[in-house]
Amino acid sequence: MSADVTATGRREIRDGVAHVVLERTFAAPIDAVWAAITEPSRLERWIGTWAGDPADGVVEFRMTAEGEDVESERFSILECDPPRRLVVESASPGGDGVDDVWRLELDLAETDGTTTLTFAQGLPRPDSAENVGPGWEYYLDRLVAAEAGRGVAGVEWDAYHPALASSYEAMFRD
Repeated sequence: MSADVTATGRREIRDGVAHVVLERTFAAPIDAVWAAITEPSRLERWIGTWAGDPADGVVEFRMTAEGEDVESERFSILECDPPRRLVVESASPGGDGVDDVWRLELDLAETDGTTTLTFAQGLPRPDSAENVGPGWEYYLDRLVAAEAGRGVAGVEWDAYHPALASSYEAMFRD
């Protein structure tokens, strides 16, 4: 899987903010894909895990795919409509004193046993697209591999970045 990858995302403007939008399809019912993006043990297979009580409106998410020493981040749950829509947001201090906000929107739709995941991340700083786009291509391909029963180790980061960086940089250049 790591040989040749191409940028599959697109740019959309939502509420005046540029978003990177990617889609993946699964030969699985919507409930199975929903579980893969919301249940801690299923989520951990491809990206990370979370702790806390979602009923409180926040969870602590840790990207286990980045190594063992990664700090957790607090994500606010803005919308949760199982098994169709999940919107979460995290803010962390940026290097320039302005918070970096990650708003992630995950929408699922099932037709004839095939589920489509539409993933979107707002990019208030479009210059981050050269890293964000390839990053989500990588993680979503890991999700596809995990759900297909293939090992995620076959999805190699080096095939995505820097290879896709210029495609996403050009896509978000004003």
